Amino acid sequence: MEARAYLRHARIAPRKVQIVLDLIRNKPVDTAMAILKHTPKAACEPLEKLLKSAIANAENNHNMDKNSLFVAECFVCPGPIMKRIRPRAQGRAFHILKRTSHVTMVLREKE
Repeated sequence: MEARAYLRHARIAPRKVQIVLDLIRNKPVDTAMAILKHTPKAACEPLEKLLKSAIANAENNHNMDKNSLFVAECFVCPGPIMKRIRPRAQGRAFHILKRTSHVTMVLREKE
């Protein structure tokens, strides 16, 4: 049995999220929560909310025990890119790509 939680259109680049997800993969949920609380990265705040949501899904929808849960899978995919233009010198324009992320987190119970 597994519990999933999704975070869609997060306004942070996928490569920044991937760094933090590598820290919590295959960890128990209490350890993963502690890592997210004490890591000074911008991606930690939305990922902490996502982990809490996945834990709530596991407890309420699948009747799983919170103490035996671990982060089985977590991955990030690029979302849509917002394209903006910044004016530069001599009438030129530079493109700014504001990247978004789709994050998926899967929790399972230890056997």
